[in-house]
Amino acid sequence: MRTTMTLLLTGLLAAGSAVAANIPPADEQIAAAILAAPEKRRAEAAVLGYNAEGKLVTLREGKNDMICLADDPKVEAFSVACYHKDLEPFMARGRELQEQGVTGNKRHEIRGKEVEDGKIPMPRESRALYVLIGKGFDPATGQVAESYLRWVIYAPFATPETTGLSTDPVPGGPWLMNPGTAGAHIMINPPKEKK
Repeated sequence: MRTTMTLLLTGLLAAGSAVAANIPPADEQIAAAILAAPEKRRAEAAVLGYNAEGKLVTLREGKNDMICLADDPKVEAFSVACYHKDLEPFMARGRELQEQGVTGNKRHEIRGKEVEDGKIPMPRESRALYVLIGKGFDPATGQVAESYLRWVIYAPFATPETTGLSTDPVPGGPWLMNPGTAGAHIMINPPKEKK
């Protein structure tokens, strides 16, 4: 019994050390996260990132209406995002559901119902989200390798009829995703540069 417990504790400590080893310093997380925001909005944006235990925490308080989310060290692909602070309850609930293993349409349905029931506040006007992906952040240059930025404009309960937008993806142009729901949003995916 003691050997099993020792092995279990050793394994947990090793896993914790591995997580801590993969977590960049707070200043690097902040520098990478704010790259998703419009340049003039970066300096005063709040930043959420990861502490040594891998928990999401506030790395920097904000002075404007933007919140930036650092790259998740548990996920191999690099991705940072910035969004209007009014979207935080919706985004926080999404992260909570994801940690519980609820993803995809099920996560979307749960959040939508909770918005409709008044459990999650959601603005009725448009709010922006910016997502930057790439091959990783280089703290020496302050750049993301092979970066790609896309824009999302949340427009809760918007439909093709209220916006005039198609629900079919439009390369390089705007289109409406999840129409008629609390999570309705306009996607704008610029063309990717060909290599």
